[in-house]
Amino acid sequence: MAVGITVEEEVIIKPLTDKREYRRIVLPNSLEVLLISDPETDKCAASMCVGVGHFSDPEGLEGLAHFLEHMLFFASEKYPVEDGYSKYISEHGGSQNAYTSSEHTNFYFDVNADSFEEALDRFAQFFIKPLMSADATMREIKAVDSENQKNLLSDAWRMSQLQQHLYAEGHPYHKFGIGNWDTLEVRPKQKGLDTRNELIKFYEEHYSSNIMCLVIYGKKNLDDLQSLVDQKFKEIQNTDKSCFHYPGHPCKAEHLQILVKAIPIRQGHKLKIIWPITPTIIHFKEAPCTYLGHLIGHEGEGSLFCILKTLGWATYLYAGGENWNNEFAFFKVTIDLTDAGNEHTEDIVGLLFKYIILLRQSGVNKWIFDELSAIYETAFHYQDKTPPIDYVVEVSSSMQLYPAKDWLVGSSLPSKFSSGIIQMILDELTPENVRIFWESKKFEGQTDMVEPWYGTGYSLENINSSAIQQWISAAPNQNLHLPAPNVFIPTDLSIKDFAEKVKFPVLLRKSSYSRLWYKPDTMFFIPKAYVQMNFNCPFTSHSPEAVVLTYLFTQLLMDYLNEYAYDAEVADLYYVISSTYTGFQVIVTGYNHKMRILVDKIFEQIQEFKVKPERFSVIKETALKAYQNFKFEQPYEQATYYCSLILTDALWPWTEQLEVLPHLEAPDLAKFSKVLLSKAFVECYAAGNIEPKEAEEMVIHIEGTFFKGLQPIARPLFPSEHLTNRIVKLESGISHFYPAEVLNPSDENSALVHYIQVHQDSTILNVKLQLFAFIAKQPVFHQLRSVEQLGYVTMLTQRNDCGIQGLQFIVQSTAKDPGEIHLRVQSFLEEFENKLYEMPADEFMSNVNALIEMKLEKHKNLREETSFYWGEIFYGTLKFDRRDNQIAALKNLRQQELIDFFNEYIKVGAPSKKTLSVQVYGGLHSAKYEASVKEISSQSQSVLIEDIFSFRRSQPLYGSLKGGSGRT
Repeated sequence: MAVGITVEEEVIIKPLTDKREYRRIVLPNSLEVLLISDPETDKCAASMCVGVGHFSDPEGLEGLAHFLEHMLFFASEKYPVEDGYSKYISEHGGSQNAYTSSEHTNFYFDVNADSFEEALDRFAQFFIKPLMSADATMREIKAVDSENQKNLLSDAWRMSQLQQHLYAEGHPYHKFGIGNWDTLEVRPKQKGLDTRNELIKFYEEHYSSNIMCLVIYGKKNLDDLQSLVDQKFKEIQNTDKSCFHYPGHPCKAEHLQILVKAIPIRQGHKLKIIWPITPTIIHFKEAPCTYLGHLIGHEGEGSLFCILKTLGWATYLYAGGENWNNEFAFFKVTIDLTDAGNEHTEDIVGLLFKYIILLRQSGVNKWIFDELSAIYETAFHYQDKTPPIDYVVEVSSSMQLYPAKDWLVGSSLPSKFSSGIIQMILDELTPENVRIFWESKKFEGQTDMVEPWYGTGYSLENINSSAIQQWISAAPNQNLHLPAPNVFIPTDLSIKDFAEKVKFPVLLRKSSYSRLWYKPDTMFFIPKAYVQMNFNCPFTSHSPEAVVLTYLFTQLLMDYLNEYAYDAEVADLYYVISSTYTGFQVIVTGYNHKMRILVDKIFEQIQEFKVKPERFSVIKETALKAYQNFKFEQPYEQATYYCSLILTDALWPWTEQLEVLPHLEAPDLAKFSKVLLSKAFVECYAAGNIEPKEAEEMVIHIEGTFFKGLQPIARPLFPSEHLTNRIVKLESGISHFYPAEVLNPSDENSALVHYIQVHQDSTILNVKLQLFAFIAKQPVFHQLRSVEQLGYVTMLTQRNDCGIQGLQFIVQSTAKDPGEIHLRVQSFLEEFENKLYEMPADEFMSNVNALIEMKLEKHKNLREETSFYWGEIFYGTLKFDRRDNQIAALKNLRQQELIDFFNEYIKVGAPSKKTLSVQVYGGLHSAKYEASVKEISSQSQSVLIEDIFSFRRSQPLYGSLKGGSGRT
C-alpha cells in the first residue's frame, strides 16, 4: 500500500448478484476514490466528479464552468498535442465525454482494457496541469455558442430556464448555465476581462482534490488498481476548498402563488405544478418524494391520471421530487393536456389538489411503502449490468451526495418507513405554496414579458389560495382512490437451469403462421426474459392512410392496456406496442415470473380490439400534434430523415401522412383494423430466463387465438405477400444532391448529411468500412468541430439501411451554409487520404487490434444481446456468428487492402463512389439556397434531386436480404 493512503473498510452495499469487488480509499491529497475490480470486463472506465458547477460562475461570465469543462479536453503540460487525449481514447476503442450541472462537473471515459493505464494518465492531467492556449480558448467559445444555438428552439431548455428565471435574482439557481458568445467573449471584453485569464483563475480557485470523487473500473485486482490511482492522481493539488454552498431557498414569498402562461415552440399544451419543499436528500432512505410521486403519478384505476384520461383532458402525467441539494428541493407534477384539457386547467389543478387532500385523509400507508420498498429492493439486487462508462458516472455522482456505504444504492432503495417525514412533505403541497406554469401556443399575442436568454414569451399573474379553493370545489366529483395491491410484483426469482448452453439463437418452431427464435440466458443469470413478436401484415404500408391507421391502432392498444398494465410497469415488467414498416410489434421485457399474464392480456386486447370514439379522438389529436411538430426537429435530424426518404423504397413522407390524418375517423380505423389483422405472419423471439416449452406455448396460444378456431381473425401469408424493405442503389461515380430549406424558418442552424453508399452486407467489405470509420471518426471531429469550428453537432457514423452499408458525415452549423460544409468534408477526405497512405504499419495494426478488442466485448445484459440477435433476424441476414467472422477477417486484413478500399469507395473522385448530400438551409443561410440549386445543376457528374419520389422510382434497388418465412 502506498504511504499515506487511507483504506476504508466500511462495507459498501452491493447487489446480491454483483461479483465485482469494491474498495474505498482516500489519497494523501484527500481525493476520495472508489476502486471497482471486475476481472470479466472488456472495457475499463473512470469518472471524476468535481464539486463545482455553473452555480459558481462569476457574475457576468455565465457559462464559465461549462466552458472550462470543454477546455480541459484539449491538452496538458505532459501531453501538449492538442486533441491527444481524445485521439488516444478513440484509437483504443473507447469513448469520452463530460457534463456540467449546477454544482458538479463530471468527466468520464472508457477504453479497451490493455490501454487503460495510459488513458488514465492522460485523464489525470486534466486535474494536474492542463494547458488552455489562447487559440483553443477562442475556438472553443464558438463551440459552446454552437451548443447553445442548438438549444435555442428546444422547449425543454426554454421552459427550464424560464422557471429558473422566476426565482430570486441573487440566487445562483436564477443563472444561465450554458454560456454563449455574448457571455464568454463580448461582455467580458466590454468589462476589460480576458476570458482565458478568468478561466485559469476559475480552475485554480475551484479544482481542488478534496472536492473531487473518482471512480476507477478496472480488470486488475484492487491492490493493483490502488497502486495505479496513487501513481496517477497523487499530484492533484489540494487547496482545501469547500464544495459550493449557497444558503437559502431560491423561492421567496413573492415567487409563490403565481400562474405563468408561456408560449412554447411546439404544438401541445402542458401544465407544470411545482412546490418548493424541504430538502429530502438527507431523507433518501425514507424516500418521501418516491412515496408521494408513486401515488400522485399512478396511472391505474382511481388514480388522478386515470380520471383525467377518462375525461379526455390529459395524455401524460408525471409526479416526483427534484432533489437539488441540502438547501432546496422541489416537488413537480407535469401534465400533457389535450385541447379539451387546455380549456379545463382550473378543473385539472382542482382535481390534483383533491387527490392530495385524499392522501392527507388516508394517512401515510405502511403497506404502500413496504410494497415500493420490495419493488426497489428486487430491482437493486437483480439489476442489469450496465456498460462500465455508465456505471462509473452514476457512482461518482452518488459519491458527492451519499455516505460511502450507500454509494451504489443512492436513493434507489427506500428502506426506512417514516410516516412523519412523508407527512412533512405532503403538508407542503398546498395552494399557498404552489407555482403553476401553463404552456400553450394559444397565448401568442397575449404575453407581456420575455425571458432574456431564450426569448420565451410569457405573462405572470398572482393567484391566491381562495381562488384555488374555488377550483377544488368546482372540479368534477370523480371516484379518486388509492391503488390496490400490485399483483405483478414477482415472487419467484429463481434462475432456470438450462442443460444445453446455447451460444446463438435457434429456430425452435416454424409453421405457416409463425417462426419462433429462442435463446436461453447462459450469461447474465438474472430472472428476466425478453419476448418480441413482429406481426408482418401486408396491408400496413400500401398507402399513407394505412401507415397512419396502423400507428393509431398501436397507440389505442397501448391506451386501452395502460390502466391494467401500469402495475406491471411499476414492478419492472415493461411492454410496448408500436407500428413498423411491415406491420406492428409487441415487446415485453422484465421479470419472467408474471410475464405470461401480461402477454396473454395484450393479445386478448388485440383479439378483441374495438374503436372507442372518445379515445380515438384523443389519440388522433396527439398524433396530429406529433406530425405537426416534425418541422421543429433539429435541422440535422431533418436532413437524416430526407436521406432515409430518398433511399428507402415505398417509405411514405410525413407531409402526406399529415395531410390524410385529419380526415380519418373512428369508423375508418374500425374497418381498417379488421383488414390489417386479416393476413399476418408472426416473427417471434424469446430470450432469457424462459424455458423452451414456455416460449412454444406462448406462440401456440397466439396462433390459436388469431389463426385457428371457428372464426379465425387472420389467415397466414402467401409466399408473395411477405413485405420487405428495399434500398435505392445509387449510381457509381455520381454525386447526388438534395437541397431543402429548413422546415422552421426561425431556426438559424443549417445542416449537412453527406452519405457515402458502399455495399450490401459482406463480411470483408464490412470490416474494411468499419476500420476506416474507426480510424477517421476522431480526426473528423477534431478537424471539423475543434479546429474549423463548423458546429457543435459534428460526427462521422456508419449507416445501415436494411443491410446496405455506408458512411455519413453529419454537421449542423450556424457558421457555414451546407454548400460550404460539403466543401469542407471534401477537403477533409483529400487531406485524410495522405494520412492513410502514410500511416505507419504499427499504427495500422494498433487500430486493427483495437477494433478486434471492441468486437470481442461481451454483451452486458439481456437487452443488449437481444438487440444484436434481433437485428440479424429483422434484416434477414441471420449471421449470429457475425462478430466471430469479422474478427477472423480483421486478423487477415492488410494495410494495402484498406487503402484500396478507400480508393475505390471513399476517395474524392473515385469512379465507384456513390454519394448523396442532403443540405438543409437554416434561417441564417436561406439567401444562399437558390444559388446552391443553380450551382449543383451546372456541375458535371452531379444529379440534383428535385423530386424525391420521381428520383426514387427511376433508380434500381438492392435485392432484399430478407427471404420471408422460408429462409433459415
